[in-house]
Amino acid sequence: MTRDRATLPDESNVSTGRSKPPAAHAFVDKLNTFAPLEAADEERLRHACLQVRSYRKAQDLIREGDQPGPVFVILEGWACRYKILPNGNRQIIAFMMPGDFCDMHVGVLDEMDHNIETLTAARIATIQRPEMEALVEASPALIRVFWWTQLVEAAMLRATIVSLGRRNSLERVSHLLCELCFRLRNVDENGFDRYVMPFSQIVLADAVGLTPVHVNRVLRKLRQEGALELGGSSMTICNLSVLARIAGFDDNYLHRRLKS
Repeated sequence: MTRDRATLPDESNVSTGRSKPPAAHAFVDKLNTFAPLEAADEERLRHACLQVRSYRKAQDLIREGDQPGPVFVILEGWACRYKILPNGNRQIIAFMMPGDFCDMHVGVLDEMDHNIETLTAARIATIQRPEMEALVEASPALIRVFWWTQLVEAAMLRATIVSLGRRNSLERVSHLLCELCFRLRNVDENGFDRYVMPFSQIVLADAVGLTPVHVNRVLRKLRQEGALELGGSSMTICNLSVLARIAGFDDNYLHRRLKS
C-alpha cells in the first residue's frame, strides 16, 4: 500500500487554516480527566492546538528515518505507531485516539525510529517544538500532566510485552481490546455500553503478533461468548465485563487519575 507523507498532503483533503478553539477539546478533556487544570492552562492548550490538518485513512504523519518534526495531537480519528520488518511484515506498537499526543521528547533525536500512520480519517493538530517548550515552561501543572502521560505510555508498553510473552492468543486479543475500551472512556461522550474499534482484523493482527487467520478464529470465539460484534472493517465491544474476564484484565496500569 502506498502511504503519503504528512509533509506532502493531498490539498483536497487538508485544511491549512486555523480552527476554532473547540477543535482542541479532545486534548483538553483528556488531560482534565486525570488532573484538573486551571482555566489559564486549558486556554494555553487550546491555543497551542489551533493549527489543524485533515488526513486520509492510511496516511503517514512521519516515517522512520525522517528528522523529528512537531508534536502531533489527535483531535478526531485514530492513528498508530508501527515498524516494518525486513521481510515486509508490520508490527503495530501503539494505538492513538482522540486526545492523545505523541513525540513530545523525540526532538532530541537525530531521526525517527518508527512510523506514525492514520488508521481512519483524522484531524490532527501540530505543535511546533518552540511552542511546545514555551507551553511546558509556562505551567508546572502542565509539566506534571505531560510527564504523567509519558509514564502511562511506558506502562502500556510493559503490558504489551507481558501479552506478547505470556498471554495466549485469546487472552492477548482480549487484553488489548479491554485496554482500548478503558482508554476510550476518557473521550467517549456516549456512555460506556458499546465501544467501536474502527480498524480491521488485519490491523488487530499486526498489533498482537498473530496471523489474520488466527485473529479471525479468536474473534469468532469472542463473538460466541457475547463479548463483541463484528463488522466489515470494524468491531464493537458490547460486553466489556466478559472481555475483561477472559483477559484477566486489571486497569491499574493505566493510572486513570493523576494523584495530587
